[in-house]
Amino acid sequence: MTDEYLRDDSLHINWYPGHMKKTKDLVRNNLKLVDVVVELLDARIPLSSRNPDIDRFVGDKPRVVVLNKSDISDQNKLNQWVDYYKKRGIKAIPVDTLKGKGVNKIIEECKNETREKMEALVKKGRIERPIRIMIVGIPNVGKSSLINKLTGRKSTQTGDKPGVTKGKQWVKLKGNLELLDTPGILWPKFEDEEVALKLAFCRAIKDEVLDVDTLGLKLIEKLMEIEPEKLKERYKLEELGETPIETMDKIGIKRGLILRKNELDYTRIATTVLNEFRDGKIGRITLEVPKDMIDC
Repeated sequence: MTDEYLRDDSLHINWYPGHMKKTKDLVRNNLKLVDVVVELLDARIPLSSRNPDIDRFVGDKPRVVVLNKSDISDQNKLNQWVDYYKKRGIKAIPVDTLKGKGVNKIIEECKNETREKMEALVKKGRIERPIRIMIVGIPNVGKSSLINKLTGRKSTQTGDKPGVTKGKQWVKLKGNLELLDTPGILWPKFEDEEVALKLAFCRAIKDEVLDVDTLGLKLIEKLMEIEPEKLKERYKLEELGETPIETMDKIGIKRGLILRKNELDYTRIATTVLNEFRDGKIGRITLEVPKDMIDC
């Protein structure tokens, strides 16, 4: 990496496809049709993976928070987030949508949140109807995988890139529930670069719109700050470098990620660190804690 490159290592992200504005309208227009909202967050970045419009959209409607990818998040920090939402009267449920862990608790909690409303309808002589659920979340947070687990079948298209799910779908669930799926929502611009970086680290933003070398360097910098021991253990380093680029060099040398003429392959180093973080191979890591909410 050249000195010139290192002097300009910021990320400039302005990613707001038109279908995301349509999705906001879809949520607003269809909230009246549902009884409870399931807000799906990435357990590694519960703050950054929230859409700031959700509170305003949902209002007083019952809400259940689902913390996906809990299996690769830090357990202590995960507990802090569960307690954070509990104090605010919201049930937060850690899940692993790939394995289905915790998914049944979501159905149970949706029934708890709507029990009084459903009982009131029956008392008024109304025919019992399914509990209607809406799942909202940013792209690539695991919504399609969650729906597949809730239904017990592959009912929606899934993919490993943001924005795979498109349009509106009603899906029947067991236990007399119906689910309205919406595509992921992302806000129009990233005023806080730290938020944008965390989203990119966790693949909520397409790699194609980013400078992967810079993103990998930024992730190394973050891990040096919050999880230095896990970083050293994963890459078998006795010591980290004094700077992120020095640590990146050490990782590249240790892994043998070298081009011709003994030059380090920074793109491969960055890609390796990003992928191993995303797959949980560096360890169970959470990048945010509830006290970070103070400044949001």
